[in-house]
Amino acid sequence: MSDTLTMTEEEILDQIRREVSDNRVFVFMKGTPEMPRCGFSNQVVQILNHVKVEYGARDVLTDPRIREVLGAWSQWPTIPQVFVDGELIGGCDITTELFQSGELQKLLGSEAAA
Repeated sequence: MSDTLTMTEEEILDQIRREVSDNRVFVFMKGTPEMPRCGFSNQVVQILNHVKVEYGARDVLTDPRIREVLGAWSQWPTIPQVFVDGELIGGCDITTELFQSGELQKLLGSEAAA
């Protein structure tokens, strides 16, 4: 993952698109999967780890422009943002609801139970 601090906003958008397309599951979050920096990001990480899916992640706190460009591109105002197969599925609330209903596991092809 590239350091965005030297990038233009167009290059950041290209990076966002690449990360989403190159990873089956990708999360834009506050912090990292190893050290989430907000409760909502932590909850999404816990869910994804529980369902044992591989995922990529980007810390939006490293450069405020990531969040701005991402929000304009995805038309979703909050963080975290979870993408599956190139499509935004939503943030923490939607990911949690999908997990609790078992729909997330079906979507991901995971054997982990809700």
